[in-house]
Amino acid sequence: MILNTEGQCIITQHEFLKLNLLSLSPMESHTTVPSNHEAETEPTEFEKNQKRYKDLIATFPHTKGWRPKGPLIEYHGCWFVQPLLEGCLYAQEFFQARPIDFLICSSAKTGTTWLKALTFAIVNRTCFDDSSNPLLKRNPHELVPFIENEFAFFPQVDVIKDKGNTLFSTHIPHGLLPKSIANSGCKMVYIWRDPKDTFISMWTFFQKQKSDFGPLNSLEESFDMFCRGTSVYGPYLDHVLGYWKAYQENPNQILFLKYEKMRADPLPYVKRLAHFMGYGFTVEEEKKGVVEKVVNLCSFETLKNLEVNEGEKVREDIPSVHWPNSAYFRKGMVGDWHNYLTPEMAARIDGLMHEKFKGSGLLEHDIDD
Repeated sequence: MILNTEGQCIITQHEFLKLNLLSLSPMESHTTVPSNHEAETEPTEFEKNQKRYKDLIATFPHTKGWRPKGPLIEYHGCWFVQPLLEGCLYAQEFFQARPIDFLICSSAKTGTTWLKALTFAIVNRTCFDDSSNPLLKRNPHELVPFIENEFAFFPQVDVIKDKGNTLFSTHIPHGLLPKSIANSGCKMVYIWRDPKDTFISMWTFFQKQKSDFGPLNSLEESFDMFCRGTSVYGPYLDHVLGYWKAYQENPNQILFLKYEKMRADPLPYVKRLAHFMGYGFTVEEEKKGVVEKVVNLCSFETLKNLEVNEGEKVREDIPSVHWPNSAYFRKGMVGDWHNYLTPEMAARIDGLMHEKFKGSGLLEHDIDD
């Protein structure tokens, strides 16, 4: 499937191959023209089911999105854009988690890229030396696929075809995860972030996206929608609370992390993450500084300055890309919201957060952890 800059389906991958299109992205693409043999590729499992998903989604509530022509669609209390909802429905039906799998879960713009890099580096630390790690040449999103994106739309990518891969990620709320995840007993990690910085990171990320669906809403209008819960994968606070409650019910299956605390002191959290994943660092590894090497390799500063993540470079394993790799490495700092939000806006979202989390134990966990 090819997606437009708003994330909506405009042509299936099967049709793409037939038409010999290079790319529908407004940004430069390195996709090559497929051969006639490739053009005869059978429709994917997702494409065979796509009309059914579209017909179902057409019956769901729609509302104005963050661009005038890009609506948000409600599904069980969560807001999606069309293709991601199609991908979610497909994952619910076809993603078969295994006990050995590990999921990186998050809402958008809360530290997902960093956590993907860390989990990949932890699992594969004995497979590569300091100069051959794939993270040096590929963006973390190429190495840890989304079950509602690559798994559905791009089953041809190496990481999906590789049955040895055990790392997957998702922005899907906990209550909408494929049932196979709970049934398999596979573990997952969830990371959340102060909602003020989450919003700013999301709004500035969308600014880097060219779109045929009109200009991005103003910061003030987008902020109001974010506070009211109408954002991609929102309401954000409900997203966090859903995973928090799941963590409380089953702390052996879910590791619950806070972005700000990890940024302040990543070493102990990386050790905890590795142990939780079943890849704990040995005493010998700790003496040799292996933990520090993982932290340094995956640091925001290291990843941001790699050639693969600079300028307008895009991932080459899928036929249409709407953000350069550099878009995933803006600042990564804590408290950047001070440069955008008024005190009144900050007070509004803080009040909503305290009201939503009151009595849940989440804020106390944040202090005591």
